[in-house]
Amino acid sequence: MKLYNHVATRLSDLEYEMAIHIPEGGNWKNIPEEIPSLRLAQIRKSGGRTTYYGRMRHDRPSYTITTYFNRLGNGCNLHPFQNRVMSNREAARFQSFPDSYVFVGSKSAQYKQIGNAVPPLLARAIASEIMPHLDSLNYVDLFAGAGGISEGFSMAGYNLIAANEIEKKYFETYIYNHKKQYPDAEFIVGDITRCDIKEKIIAASENYDIGVVVGGPPCQGFSYAGWRDPEDTRNQLFKEFVSVVELLNPEFFVFENVPGILTMRNGDVAKEIIEAFECIGYTVSTPIKLNAEEYGVPQRRKRVVIIGSRDGVRISQPKPLFGYCGEGLPEPITVQEAIGSLPEITAGEDNMVMDTEYPITTPYDMLMNGVVDFDRFYELCLNRRPIPNQI
Repeated sequence: MKLYNHVATRLSDLEYEMAIHIPEGGNWKNIPEEIPSLRLAQIRKSGGRTTYYGRMRHDRPSYTITTYFNRLGNGCNLHPFQNRVMSNREAARFQSFPDSYVFVGSKSAQYKQIGNAVPPLLARAIASEIMPHLDSLNYVDLFAGAGGISEGFSMAGYNLIAANEIEKKYFETYIYNHKKQYPDAEFIVGDITRCDIKEKIIAASENYDIGVVVGGPPCQGFSYAGWRDPEDTRNQLFKEFVSVVELLNPEFFVFENVPGILTMRNGDVAKEIIEAFECIGYTVSTPIKLNAEEYGVPQRRKRVVIIGSRDGVRISQPKPLFGYCGEGLPEPITVQEAIGSLPEITAGEDNMVMDTEYPITTPYDMLMNGVVDFDRFYELCLNRRPIPNQI
C-alpha cells in the first residue's frame, strides 16, 4: 500500500543530544544542564510549560497539534520511543485525517495545513448532531483551509456544493482530496472580502437548497497562543461569514473557532458575533465547548462551535463518546493506537510517498485505512482492551 506524508524533520546534532535524554512523558527538565542552549537556560531561569521539549506518552492522547509540530522545543512533539519529532502523517493521524488524505505543497505548508486544521472527527460529531434537523445535506464551506471541517461533514454523509479559501497552497490540498468525491462542487480561491469572490460563492450555490454553511474564520486574533489584538482585522472576518449566511439563507450555520473567542474583551466578541447572526434571523444556541479526545480524536484539543438555526432549533452539547474510568465509555484513543502501526522512519528523509505494508492492529488503524466506517470503529472501541506496547 502507499503511505503519504510519513516524513519527519531532521534534528540538529544539539537537538538529538537533548532528545536522547528525554524519557517518555518527559520534557526540558530531563535535559542535563551541561548541554549548551540559550533557550533552555532562559526556560530554566523563568520556568516554562511542561510540554516544551516534550516526549509523548504512548498510553495517552497527544497534546494539541500546532503548526510547529516539526520543532523539538515548541511542544510535546517527540515520538514516544524513536528519537525524532512526529512525522507529517503521524500529526495528520492525531488530527484524525484518514491515511488516504494527501497533503500537498512544501513541508512548511503542510505543517500549517495540518496544525491549523479542525479534526475531521470533531467536525463529524457536530455534523451528526444537526443532521436530524435538516431537510438538505448540501453544505458550503468557508475559510476552508486544508479541509478538516469538510472531511468531517463528508464522513457524516453531507454533499459539498462550494468551498472558498484565500490561501492557494492550502486549497490545493483541499481540492486534491475533494475533487473526485465532489466533481460538481465549485472550488473558489480568493479573498472573501472581495465582491467578485463572494458573488462566485453565491452563484455556485443558487440552484441548491443549502442545509449548512460551515467555516472557521482565521482565529489568530482570538487565540490564547496569539496576541489577541482587538484591532486585528482578521477578527472582523466573521462579518463576511455572517454576510454569506444571510445571502444563502441555509437551514443552519456552524461557526468554529478557538476557546479564546469566548473571553476576548470580557466576552464582548462572542456576544457581538451571536448578535450579528440573530440580527439576520437565526436562533443561536449557547456556544458549545468541545474536547476532541471525547469524540474519537487521539489528541487533547479544545474548540468552540457556535451553531445557529433558521427555524428556531437549538442544538445542545453533543454527548461524549469517549471518556475515562467511571464514565461508562471507551477510553480515548491513545498515541500507541493512533500511530503504533506506522513504519519506523529516519528523520530527514524526503520520501513523501512510500510503498509499505504495515499491520492494521487497532480499531483506529482500521478507521484511518478505510477498512471500517465510524459506526463500526466505535463498536470495536466499546469492546477493545489495552494492547501491548507495539511502538
